Amino acid sequence: MALIRPVKGIDPKIGKNCFLAENATIVGDVEMGDDCSVWFNAVIRGDVNSIRMGNKVNIQDGAVIHCTYQKTKTIIGNNVSVGHNAIVHGCQIADNVLVGMGAIVMDEAIVESNVLIAAGAVVLEKAHLESGHIYAGVPAKKIKKLTPENFQHYINRIANNYVMYASWFGEEE
Repeated sequence: MALIRPVKGIDPKIGKNCFLAENATIVGDVEMGDDCSVWFNAVIRGDVNSIRMGNKVNIQDGAVIHCTYQKTKTIIGNNVSVGHNAIVHGCQIADNVLVGMGAIVMDEAIVESNVLIAAGAVVLEKAHLESGHIYAGVPAKKIKKLTPENFQHYINRIANNYVMYASWFGEEE
């Protein structure tokens, strides 16, 4: 079973039909919706501020979700995939977003809906990523429009696949 523990008397709240890997860590002021998954070695640390996640969010292996004390909360919408070893820190991510493997999204960044952040990209503090585009690089820059095919192939397919993968483990927590 995942490490789930309160911080300062606040317990994480986990939605229905969520998969939590045995070595995932979820602490403090964290609320996640239904059909979410938190994979091996992922950490969601709501110890210094709150973290809110919508439905059908997957936090893949080794990813870290955190925030900044007395400054920034982390808000993640619905149908969001956070890739392996990505860092999402004190920012807002709207619905239908893919944060690629190893990408970093920093404090006070705003990521609108329907955005693909490429693997290894670094979204700087206070950056604003516009809906309907792919962002890549260090620092992350808009590189092209997100086509309906890209959206379906990367954003929807991955989010839906992670709901399916979670079902393979046979645990509903």
